[in-house]
Amino acid sequence: MPNLRRSKSDRITLAVASAALVLAGCGSGQQSAAPGSEAPEVTGDVTVFAAASLMETFTQLGKDFEAAHPGTKVKFNFGGSSALAQQLNQGAPADVFASAAPANMKQVTDTKTITDVPRTFVRNKLAIAVPKGNPGKIAGLADFADAGRKIALCAEQVPCGAASKKVFELARITPAPDTLEQDVKAVLTKVSLGEVDGALVYRTDVKAAGDKVEGIEFAESAQAVNDYPIAPLAKAPNAATAKAFVDFVLSEKGKSVLSAAGFDSP
Repeated sequence: MPNLRRSKSDRITLAVASAALVLAGCGSGQQSAAPGSEAPEVTGDVTVFAAASLMETFTQLGKDFEAAHPGTKVKFNFGGSSALAQQLNQGAPADVFASAAPANMKQVTDTKTITDVPRTFVRNKLAIAVPKGNPGKIAGLADFADAGRKIALCAEQVPCGAASKKVFELARITPAPDTLEQDVKAVLTKVSLGEVDGALVYRTDVKAAGDKVEGIEFAESAQAVNDYPIAPLAKAPNAATAKAFVDFVLSEKGKSVLSAAGFDSP
């Protein structure tokens, strides 16, 4: 009988030990799967090519993103969307592209430089910008046809220039520009320095300039609204952080910064 008790006890001990091993095996299996399910680490530098009209808002969003993701650094290349698209297609290293028009984004997607579907994150429209005090007495679009006034416009190949061309066609006005610039910030600088009497820029640029310029709204601008798409690049050197930055721009935080600057929601 004593031997039987020990035998039964041994069997119970073995059963408990076996169960423990099974549970341990299950537990270790879950632990080994966990690392594979973790999101890629968001860290390091991320280079963003962005339309010049996004300079103020993206600079702020870059700082906010870095604060939200310690260990990251957002580097920007601002310029005309057409020039940025050309640089990307020629192999310039970057992680994200934010264009002021779908046409320039398409130049990049057509070359497979971008594989993700670009997402429209804001919209923008034009306004007339004049120096403080409006010394040239610009009243509306018709004054852009006056050869006696100094006028600045964006070149047609950049989004603000394409939009300008459209509003002039709608208004049946042939403008007489004295200078054509390669991005909207260059046009705005001409106005703020008093080098021209008037120009067409985005209304967000008028707002960003503060009291350096004055803005004049016009009806035709509502028919030439620019959509702004954004996407991570196919060969982004830092793909995880590129995606995180795009998500940040599309987040409620991003929307609030862009809305405060005068951009419209898509």
